[in-house]
Amino acid sequence: MNLPNKLTVGRIVLVPFFVAALLVDFPMNYAVALLIFIIASLTDLLDGKIARKNQLVTDFGKFADPLADKILVLSALLCFVQNGFCDCVAVIIVLFREFAVTSIRLMAASKGSVVAANIFGKIKTVTQMIAIIAILAMQTVLELPSVGVAFAPDVFAVLQNSFLIAGEILVWISTVFAILSGVIYISQNKHFISDC
Repeated sequence: MNLPNKLTVGRIVLVPFFVAALLVDFPMNYAVALLIFIIASLTDLLDGKIARKNQLVTDFGKFADPLADKILVLSALLCFVQNGFCDCVAVIIVLFREFAVTSIRLMAASKGSVVAANIFGKIKTVTQMIAIIAILAMQTVLELPSVGVAFAPDVFAVLQNSFLIAGEILVWISTVFAILSGVIYISQNKHFISDC
């Protein structure tokens, strides 16, 4: 297995640790989740660059890289719903989009074709990662009192409400990009559907 594919697999391996940091209550757990997510996001940035630069692009990488992104991002969004940080409707839309795109990829694979992610899918992933990092950063600020950083009660309440609204807006922006990229992806690859 080449280095880019190892990075992709490493991103998937980080997901259970990321989910544990999000769901298990311990001091500064959101800061730990943020750190893990940033490391995982960097592997996403690096694997493609290394593969293209060193001509290490493989069919496994074309299929596994976007799958690893989906596993990481959907894990984050589902945990956010559990923790009350985002609307489940946005996550349902994203899930629907991901199932539709993955279904087309599987149909293409059954015909011997590997369909790589396009630029619109990459933009969608970047907006999702920005939203997730921002939400985790905001939650990290809100957990500072657990390690002795005091906020005035009214300041804390304003921050909490502002961060919740900002997080919802960011998730919905990334959801709009998910819809747009899904529609473009399906229209570009509809021949795999019509051939069935």
